[in-house]
Amino acid sequence: MDGMPRWADVILVPLISLIIAFAISALVILAIGEDPVAAVKLMVAGSLGSTYGWGYTLYYATNFIFTGLAVAVAFHARMFNIGGEGQATLGGLGVALVCLALPWPHWALALPAAMLGGALFGAAWALIPAWLQAKRGSHIVITTIMFNFIGAAVLNYFLVNVLRPPGQMDPATARFPEGSNLPTLHDLLAPIGIEFSRAAPVNVTFLIALLACFLVWLLIWRTRLGYEIRAFGHSEPAAKYAGISPTKIIVVAMLISGALAGLMAINNVMGESERLVLNSVEGAGFIGIAVALMGRSHPFGVLLAAILFGFLYQGGAELALWTSIPRELIVVIQALVILFTGALDNMVRMPVERLFLALRRSSKSRQAAE
Repeated sequence: MDGMPRWADVILVPLISLIIAFAISALVILAIGEDPVAAVKLMVAGSLGSTYGWGYTLYYATNFIFTGLAVAVAFHARMFNIGGEGQATLGGLGVALVCLALPWPHWALALPAAMLGGALFGAAWALIPAWLQAKRGSHIVITTIMFNFIGAAVLNYFLVNVLRPPGQMDPATARFPEGSNLPTLHDLLAPIGIEFSRAAPVNVTFLIALLACFLVWLLIWRTRLGYEIRAFGHSEPAAKYAGISPTKIIVVAMLISGALAGLMAINNVMGESERLVLNSVEGAGFIGIAVALMGRSHPFGVLLAAILFGFLYQGGAELALWTSIPRELIVVIQALVILFTGALDNMVRMPVERLFLALRRSSKSRQAAE
């Protein structure tokens, strides 16, 4: 990054990309005959203007933090894990099996066991594509995409034929034991006198997601394994020369990635639905790709990007409810954000780099003249 300081790459380039995406979105809103300023005000009020709105924004953001971190860890090893959707789906199955296995007396006992179940099932679903990549040379993008569909079929089979209670038509499990129900942010904040909406689904999993951000940062930048993952991602031949095993890095990085995706199920399956249903992931695995791209695969960037997409999700719901703007427009806005922060990243990056190079040359010329 000789032409541009690190802060500009992490903050300025994504910010400019975001502004361009929002500007084009405003034009689209104008084209359908709506007021973009009023739409933005409604989105902000609906997603950030009350504890109820914040509760939904942070609930969605929690899902995106886990899937974004999952993609980010794989990115550091130069792997494009598109299987977060399937890994989160199977993570939900692991969480459900744990929650239904025992009459849990308290959530503090059920939560660690369910986290272990979700992480193990998510990691197991990532292990097969990882092994195929490491041992057979199968491309991780192709295998993880395929495993998303296989995972959906596996979940469908279990919900219809194994876990569905007798006499129930809905393909879903029974309600989890009451002792496994996670406390919401309202439950956590009420004892210290802070008011928060009872109806908001954000729960203790948000705090676990914040902890996951810190632990991933610790892993990638403060451990030997993290150094080996980054070294492998920068140059496989150099990593081999240094004695780093490609098979080990591919498998371990994908196991961690799958475990993080599987942990998302704690939020949406155990925390919100309190049972396992079909399509409980709702595309969060794919949104995680955009979150990791926009966050530059850094945990803090992933956190900020996840909150942004949580804002878009909740704000889009408010637009669909109170205006004639279709909810599908939010998908357009998300696509524009992904387009400019991912596919068209160099369209913004290169002019910014040239600007900083010009400023640097100008500064050197002034110093030479003095």
